[in-house]
Amino acid sequence: MILDPTSVRPGAFYQFMISVVVPRPIAFVSTMSPEGQLNAAPFSYFNAITNQPPLLGISINRRGGVPKDTLRNIERTREFVVNTVDEALGLRMVQTSGDWPADVDEFQLTGLTPIPSDLVRPPRVGESPVSMECRLHRIIELGATFFVVGEILRAHVKDEVLTNGRVDIDKLRPLGRLGGDGYSVVREVIHMARPKVEPKPTA
Repeated sequence: MILDPTSVRPGAFYQFMISVVVPRPIAFVSTMSPEGQLNAAPFSYFNAITNQPPLLGISINRRGGVPKDTLRNIERTREFVVNTVDEALGLRMVQTSGDWPADVDEFQLTGLTPIPSDLVRPPRVGESPVSMECRLHRIIELGATFFVVGEILRAHVKDEVLTNGRVDIDKLRPLGRLGGDGYSVVREVIHMARPKVEPKPTA
């Protein structure tokens, strides 16, 4: 099979992309409007960008031609929190992904616990094992999406997912996004060391 993005419906190519770019990490983003309205929503077009400065990126599409609540809140306040989704948090995370009206507080809707952040106004998700407080670095419009780049100001990690001071993937058990309504949990880790290549001497 050969797929040409110019000859198939955008929705069909989207389904192809989310079926093969897997598993995708989930940014469970908590925001707050200037008026204090809380919002929490998951996004799986998400990844780390660089560590100096510590930047991460999230693609946020429009919904019905208008910006989603998450994007609108970030544009107006320039602050947000990215919370890691583990297996235990999965069902409540999925519930927040509904097309809820702007006045719905997803924390209250799902019984999630808003925990005050240290450096930003939006709260952290208390049930998340890792939360990263972020300040907006820039928003880049790319086709039909907005690529939100945030700088991590502070990270909160629960002690129970640490081993010798480092995040232990076996304890974290992060949830990954697949195609359709599929998700995966990291339960088995394969270790493959990078080859050590000696640099060639310079003349």
